[in-house]
Amino acid sequence: MAHYMQEPSHTFSEYLLIPGYTSEECVPDRVCLRTPLTKYRKGLEEPAISLNVPMTSAIMQSVSNDTLAIALAKEGGLSFIYGSQSIEQQAAMVARVKGYKAGFVVSASNLTPENTLSDVLALKAENGFSTVAITDDGTANGKLLGIVTSRDYRVSRMDSTEPVKNFMTPREKLITAPADTSLKTANDIIWDHKLNSLPIVDENDHLLYFVFRKDYASHKANPLELLDSQKRYLVGAGINTRDYAQRIPALLEAGADVLCIDSSEGYTCWQQHTIAWVREHYGDTVKIGAGNVVDRDGFLFLARAGADFVKVGIGGGSICITRETKGIGRGQATALIEVAQARDEYFRETGIYVPICSDGGIVHDYHMTLALAMGADFLMLGRYFARFDESPTNKVMVNGAYMKEYWGEGSNRARNWQRYDLGGASKLSFEEGVDSYVTYAGSLHDNVEASLYKVKSTMCNCGVITIADLQRDAKLTLVSATSIVEGGYHDVTLRCASSAK
Repeated sequence: MAHYMQEPSHTFSEYLLIPGYTSEECVPDRVCLRTPLTKYRKGLEEPAISLNVPMTSAIMQSVSNDTLAIALAKEGGLSFIYGSQSIEQQAAMVARVKGYKAGFVVSASNLTPENTLSDVLALKAENGFSTVAITDDGTANGKLLGIVTSRDYRVSRMDSTEPVKNFMTPREKLITAPADTSLKTANDIIWDHKLNSLPIVDENDHLLYFVFRKDYASHKANPLELLDSQKRYLVGAGINTRDYAQRIPALLEAGADVLCIDSSEGYTCWQQHTIAWVREHYGDTVKIGAGNVVDRDGFLFLARAGADFVKVGIGGGSICITRETKGIGRGQATALIEVAQARDEYFRETGIYVPICSDGGIVHDYHMTLALAMGADFLMLGRYFARFDESPTNKVMVNGAYMKEYWGEGSNRARNWQRYDLGGASKLSFEEGVDSYVTYAGSLHDNVEASLYKVKSTMCNCGVITIADLQRDAKLTLVSATSIVEGGYHDVTLRCASSAK
């Protein structure tokens, strides 16, 4: 006879937080949302990777490309570039994120003095950069002969065949700095001389890097941005349990900071084999998450296999129909509560804290706070990020309203059969996701800022200013169907739709 869970599984909407004592220090500006991403010996060391805000983007074609990864890293979160594409394309996306923001940037646009204005314009159209290094051999590390920026030419008054050497700013007029210049000194030079960029050259005048004014301004505007030791944005990448031996080396070469096995169900020998391969070839230097699971046994299996974090959730995503098609899964709140208890149990036994990620089931902003209170160290969000300008999908007009396309990895559109691989045929035998639209919501920055302010405000209502304290002190209550209705506006006639927001 099958084993029956006596307690029904619950979703986030079936819970509320009970307010705690709010002291003078409990104000949103003092709330810290920094949280561990990878496992560590809690109390003895710091995690190898932490997030400044508890947000990661889902490993999906319609969500996590390089554009969204850059935008989310600016806010303090991290994206996992989707793996349902060629190894070369995924590695290129990772490389673009790592090269976008750095203290010292290898030049991405390079020409020789014999190139023409049309070459400059074509290069700018290709990569969007307005600063072009002019070197003797047209490479990023050739001998620096000049620079071309948009201030050096006027398309309306110049012939497109005009040689670069006739309008570039020549080397003798450039301010440069030597190879041993620190980032602080470089920024001081930029500000003292009112420059937009500063070339860093070696003793033979070969170009090494650029330091850009915009990077300094960006950091000041985004104090929580998630950076590595070289001042580059952190980025993750999704992998599968089929071609990992070929995909992982390419992703690491491109600069991926952390990997995550992308699967609808993670309590499998295939994930165990994948993690074992990583440990055999890279030891603990490569960080890899696994999942998804919904109970204690699944978590302990992946933690003991060596996962750096574990994702929780099966079938709770807005585009996921795994529960409908296969009858497997669990209410996200119940799954998260049990896995969090298993994580704490594992920590008591081993001294190793394995962070857990709540993946799916977030419909409203307050669900984020509930998930954190229930034990999640960070969240993985798909629909939430798919609505923004920075997601890779098209913005379209549907019935008079702007929408963004959004489809699941298990849909016929994505055809990501590797995510649902059970060791059988190499194909998607049936759909576990849908193809849909979500309401367009604008910029990632504005929405993340608003959502996290709600999280911080709720934490203050609970009398805490850190996620760890929220997990320790939060008081949660189940609510009845009637009280859910009571929680929204009722027994009134709205004056306008906006008043309900």
